[in-house]
Amino acid sequence: MQGRRLTLKLLIVLLVLLIGGLIAAAGHLHKNADALWQIISEKCVPGMAQSGNPAPCQQVNTAQGYVTLKDINGPLQYLLMPIAKITGMESPILLQPATPNLFAAAWQQRSLLAQKRGAPIDDRVLSLAINAQYGRTQNQLHIHISCLRPDVRQQMDVLAPELNEQWQPVTLLKHQYLIRTLSPSQLMQQSVFIRLATEVPNARSEMGKYGMALAQLPDGRLALLALERNWLKMNRGSAEELQDHQCALLHQ
Repeated sequence: MQGRRLTLKLLIVLLVLLIGGLIAAAGHLHKNADALWQIISEKCVPGMAQSGNPAPCQQVNTAQGYVTLKDINGPLQYLLMPIAKITGMESPILLQPATPNLFAAAWQQRSLLAQKRGAPIDDRVLSLAINAQYGRTQNQLHIHISCLRPDVRQQMDVLAPELNEQWQPVTLLKHQYLIRTLSPSQLMQQSVFIRLATEVPNARSEMGKYGMALAQLPDGRLALLALERNWLKMNRGSAEELQDHQCALLHQ
């Protein structure tokens, strides 16, 4: 009898998760998932080519293959997106060596937030994030350049002495992440997407399940994080959850 009750509870949990996933997917489908791509392909790139005006983007960098755009959420948040049509983490284009190193470019463009603020911002405040395939609302790859949550900043500072260049599991905001360190030169040398695919077992065939984030550690190293979105493991987080688009760290 007890075994049947446990089985019934498990089935109920799985059913709830399935329904939740279907609701999330339905919400995703009702949005204009191509809005960002339309901005890039119909406004920013043509405007830059025809008149030298990238608006509404801040810049169109054809040499490095990306645009930057002020996000509507938060006073300082920006997005970095490829000029090419790349849907997101699941795209095999990201694993081609010739594809621009978009995460490195996004970290280089973090100064946009200070320019918008009109005052310097310490790197410890900043972060990058890209969500998994089913943790996003847009089907054009976009990297969030924003602030780090204060509680995540505190936890990262505590974790820092134990972190190295080997991926290891950590729990952040009740979700299971993998984390490893990078030097700034390592970020420039190899795409983090290729690094994830080659270093984490089975990631190459399941890239769409992963979100990624980047933040600086107190000693100047960079922390690269990967989150596998997995409903069955109750890991429903998106990497963007590590960010605070209101930038509370600026006031601490």
